[in-house]
Amino acid sequence: MGKIRRGGYTFIWWIGDHPPRHVHVFDKTGRLITRVNLETMRPMDIPKIERRILDLIRELQNEGRL
Repeated sequence: MGKIRRGGYTFIWWIGDHPPRHVHVFDKTGRLITRVNLETMRPMDIPKIERRILDLIRELQNEGRL
């Protein structure tokens, strides 16, 4: 399991979790916002998410953390 806090959000993922490859996104109170498919960069549980969340996920990917 990996867990990173950044930009007021917590990102959690599990190695070997079910497909598609995704990350769980929580707000600062620990409430689940959605899961984001890392291949399509689309939310899996709600229609839209803030662009800031996608930017943070891309930043983490560029750093090799996701």
